[in-house]
Formats: sequence, structure tokens, C-alpha cells
Amino acid sequence: MHLHVLQHVPFEGPAHIATWAQQRGHRLSFTRFYADEALPEPEAVEGVVVMGGPMGVYDEDRYPWLRDEKAFLRAVLKAGRPVVGVCLGAQLLAEVLGGRVYPGPQPEIGWFPVRRTSQGRVHPLLANVPDELTVFHWHGDTFELPPGAVHLMESAACAHQAFVWEGRALGLQFHLEMTPASVQALVQAGRAELEAARARSTYVQPAEALLAHPAEAYRPLHEVLERLLDRVLGVQ
Repeated sequence: MHLHVLQHVPFEGPAHIATWAQQRGHRLSFTRFYADEALPEPEAVEGVVVMGGPMGVYDEDRYPWLRDEKAFLRAVLKAGRPVVGVCLGAQLLAEVLGGRVYPGPQPEIGWFPVRRTSQGRVHPLLANVPDELTVFHWHGDTFELPPGAVHLMESAACAHQAFVWEGRALGLQFHLEMTPASVQALVQAGRAELEAARARSTYVQPAEALLAHPAEAYRPLHEVLERLLDRVLGVQ
């Protein structure tokens, strides 16, 4: 399967998603917007993964390529291709499907639990997924659920943590793909944002806490990620 990754900054790559793709025999291609790389034709890809980034979906004047990215996602969805969006990627997916994206009540950065909603507890996409998971967060914005979406997960700081649309578009506000190396890269790139956010939110941990998560604790999160990717992307 040919999966195309939309990457917005060098320090938020696919991480364990790339490992999963290699293990499953899927081929990854990339549009790296920070390197001015072009988008493919929507018909040329079989699925899309949209990564995170520090910009907002509404920052089109500062990042004009956001307009092209949104048009590409609309075309991919119209063509019936599956899409998985992570963090900013989930927000982009929510917007192109008709939801509103806006600044959340407070930033959420660090290792905090998410739990399944009442809909999430009975949805087949989350079969064999724990009712509660401690996952990595780094976001200030949030989104309304797009029309027709199923609300899957929530947290104390952010009501809309995950949704699925028509079984083939999955938005995850949190990060299951992270590895110790990718968390370190994100902390290094975002220290100023992290310190500013700590002053205005009770849901922001210090850099030391973000980096201290034990390596063995990532594996259960990767197992959940693999199940979700298999169910949304891996069945083509």
C-alpha cells in the first residue's frame, strides 16, 4: 500500500508509524512542507497520514501551503482514500470535514490520560483498546467534532481527543507514535513554547517529566497505534 505522509516541521515526523509501515510492507512517500516539497495528485496515493506541527490550521497567511494541504485532503477524502491525522493533522482533518478549530481553554503538554467515551467503548475501531491510556500531548488548539463523526476519546483538559468519520478518517489529538527520540526532538524544538504554556495551564508538565517517561512504557501505546492503523489504513 502506498501511504503519503504530510509533514509540517522536521521535528514531528512519523516515528513509530514509519516502523509500522515497514513491518506491514507499506510504501511511504512524503510532502515536507518546511522544505517546499510538492503534493502528489490525490489519485496517486492509497492513504494519507497527516502529522503535527506548531502552527494552527488558521495560519494560512503565514503558511500559505496550508490552503493547498486542505484542498488535497478534501480531494483525498472525496476519492474515498483513508486518512489518519495526528495533533495538527487531526485539527486539519476536523476542519476539512466541517468542524471548527479554535484555541482550547488551556494548553495540554505532557503525559496525561485519555479515556474512551460512551461511543468509544462500543465502537469496533477501539476493540481491544484499554478504556484509559496515558499518552503524550502537545497542543493548544482543539476542535469541534465534524458532522457525522463519532467521538471516541476524551481527557480532563480536552473533550475531543479522538474521532472517526465513516470508518476511514481517524483524528487523534494526542500522540501514540512518539518514541523517546521523537519526544526529545520535540522538547528541544519547543522549549520556549513549553515554558510559556506552563505559566497558563495546569496541564503542562516540565521538560524533565516529558523526557523521563520510561522507554518500556511506549510499547503499549505503539501496540494500540498499530491496531488503529491496521483497521483504518492497512485494509486496502
